[in-house]
Amino acid sequence: MNNVLAPLDIDVCSRLWGVEQTAPFEAIVSINMVHIAPWAASLGLLAGAGRLLCLGGIVVFYGPFMRNGEHNALSNAEFDASLKAHNPSWGVRDIADLERVGKASGLSLRDAIEMPANNMLVVFTRNGEVVP
Repeated sequence: MNNVLAPLDIDVCSRLWGVEQTAPFEAIVSINMVHIAPWAASLGLLAGAGRLLCLGGIVVFYGPFMRNGEHNALSNAEFDASLKAHNPSWGVRDIADLERVGKASGLSLRDAIEMPANNMLVVFTRNGEVVP
């Protein structure tokens, strides 16, 4: 496909991702990242999406998530505890927290779709001005 970049190794905690010259993007996809990374990585990813997505562009998260502090399965609660035991800065993130942070970057929660194995597809749309 000539309109899709190969996967990139990006430090989302960095202000510059090394792709700014090819922005704006229509989509950013993050698979199984935010729960096995410090919260700062979620903050950086949402801020970067706010800067680099075109108006109407989407950022898609795939993985386990909580809704309003509740896990959707006992296995995800156990997984969350295991992650935090390995590294206290890791953990299954709450969609409400991501939504709050996303709003500050001009992103709105568009959908949260249940997927197999107690995972979710969480989609945000860029609807605001690009955050400098």
